[in-house]
Amino acid sequence: MTQQVYLFRHGETAWTLSGRHTGITDIPLTENGKKEAALLGERLKKIPFAKVFSSPRIRALETCKLAGCKNILIDPDLQEWNYGKYEGLTRAEIGPWHLFEDGAPGGESPSEVSARADRFLDKIRSYNGNIALFSHGHFSRVLAARWLNADVKIGQFFYLSPTSMSILGFEHDEPVIRLWNEQ
Repeated sequence: MTQQVYLFRHGETAWTLSGRHTGITDIPLTENGKKEAALLGERLKKIPFAKVFSSPRIRALETCKLAGCKNILIDPDLQEWNYGKYEGLTRAEIGPWHLFEDGAPGGESPSEVSARADRFLDKIRSYNGNIALFSHGHFSRVLAARWLNADVKIGQFFYLSPTSMSILGFEHDEPVIRLWNEQ
């Protein structure tokens, strides 16, 4: 298979810095986040993309645009996990919690987020060439797990930094992670 999926986490936001869970809240990039996105664009100039997709959230879309991407397809399946009652709270404020096992009270369950990831992956399987995705930390970790045909729970082990690049691809027609969390 020739398809490679370039997975980009959005740049820094005020809530990224404070550790607040940002699911459905639309938060713009910080000035530093904008600079990081523009630097990411320098790396992307040499990579041809057959398709470019972005979450509709401003932080992902702004990262995508500042990285120089054109003809962006907005896909709501790429949105961050809906944290429900935990939206805007820090881990310290929440206390013990296992997102990838329990989901978010009043928000999405792991199976709901997994279904979104599977639905998106089904959409892009027919494309050849490089695909760019601009999304969010927790959702991207679920997407990587599902790319590997693994349970969502393993996503808890795939840390992603803001404005990081990861590559999902194939080896001998089997799905693999070719690169993870490069900055």
